[in-house]
Amino acid sequence: MYVTLKEILKNTRKYKFAVGAFNIHCLEMVPAMIEAAKAKNSPIILQVSPATCKYIGASLLSNLVKYLANKADINVTLHLDHAKDFNTIKEAVDNGFSSVMIDASALPLEENIEKTKEVVEYASKRGVSVESELGTIGGTEEGVALNDGKIIYTHPQDAIKFIEATGIDALAIAIGTSHGQYKSKAKLNFNVLKEIYDVTNIPLVLHGGTGVSNEDLKKCILGGISKVNVGTELNVAWVTAAKENFGKAKVNDSCRDLLIPSNFAVQKVIEDKIDILGSSNRK
Repeated sequence: MYVTLKEILKNTRKYKFAVGAFNIHCLEMVPAMIEAAKAKNSPIILQVSPATCKYIGASLLSNLVKYLANKADINVTLHLDHAKDFNTIKEAVDNGFSSVMIDASALPLEENIEKTKEVVEYASKRGVSVESELGTIGGTEEGVALNDGKIIYTHPQDAIKFIEATGIDALAIAIGTSHGQYKSKAKLNFNVLKEIYDVTNIPLVLHGGTGVSNEDLKKCILGGISKVNVGTELNVAWVTAAKENFGKAKVNDSCRDLLIPSNFAVQKVIEDKIDILGSSNRK
């Protein structure tokens, strides 16, 4: 079934599991992503960056995901990740996405609140969930985290104020992860996670899941993380398989046969992550 982010995460805090949010990098990945969730009888969040959404098209994406979701006996959410402007979010909402993220985390707290409130007001009237972010997620270079001191942890009291003021459905927090990190592992601050979890009552989101060890992912989930974003790991798996198969292909080989191994590589990564996140056989 095609559901909102609020619906797909509703039991995560109570039963201590997380739902994986896996980035679509190209349209060919989508059926394999759904198949991975079906194989594990797991809910799944498919998400796209604004750039990927523009590349594929919001309407095409939502119609494909809705069609596949409504044929599957699992819950599926389509989520726009890290959108920074209202018009991009409005396009996703108007074209059938079931969840969006407004990322105004680089702004001062009050401005972040105001921008997020605008999105919540528009999206909630149309039955669409909203995620937002407090603090900053680190950056990487060549897949390795940059230890440049620019990560700002989410402050628990800010989280309380932010949630109450905006009415968001999920909050992405900064506890030491980095986007694009696949050659090194993040050093997480579990004390910050506990402090935030203890004073909040909505699902918490971990970005940069590729750079987190399996052991730490499990600790995060036991500590209250409800949604884990995984993007870079899927892209690396897809491209690695593509380089191998396209590199030895003849010019008259079917593109379909060359793409299938890449899609299967993505499916395998997702199945493995679902086991770690504990969402198998969950509703």
